[in-house]
Amino acid sequence: MVRAAADLIRVKGSSATSVDDVLRASATGKSQFYKYFGDKESLIVAATEYQSAVFLGGQAAVLENLRNVRGLRRWRDALVQSNSLQNGAYGCMIGSLAIEIGATNERARLVLDDAFVQWQGLLEAGLRRMQTLGVLSAEAEVAELATGLIAAVEGGYLLGQVAHSTDPVAISIDVALARIEKLIIPPKASA
Repeated sequence: MVRAAADLIRVKGSSATSVDDVLRASATGKSQFYKYFGDKESLIVAATEYQSAVFLGGQAAVLENLRNVRGLRRWRDALVQSNSLQNGAYGCMIGSLAIEIGATNERARLVLDDAFVQWQGLLEAGLRRMQTLGVLSAEAEVAELATGLIAAVEGGYLLGQVAHSTDPVAISIDVALARIEKLIIPPKASA
């Protein structure tokens, strides 16, 4: 039921997704719905938790091994490729939810806030790892860079969602990565 709700909300939005839509998509009955959720708001929170976990799992798989600029480029390419599968139509898995339900469902907003904090933490940890390995300048402000990357991704997703194009996603991430690349320490030439 939760996965069906998450899929429907991602495509149709929460306000256009009814409990009956979710019941049909999940082949479940109203008695099961009321046993576990009681109301649509609780189902939306559960779907938001599910979407956030899926999103963060994908981000962690890439960012927990971040060690260099090639890794950042692979991360960027994965985001663009994922978005291209939908022609940019649905934006970011968690960003779109934040825009739609962030102001109307406080419990879901808190879930999304936590997801963004965790995502920023994954980016910060990866950038800090690059500093430790001597790839990224010690003067680089990793918290600021991580915030800038997330803002670039989300802004690109929003523009791409409206245009039904992945170009804004790719361009916005590239601009943010260009700033980071200026902080990369060039490898020492071999003797």
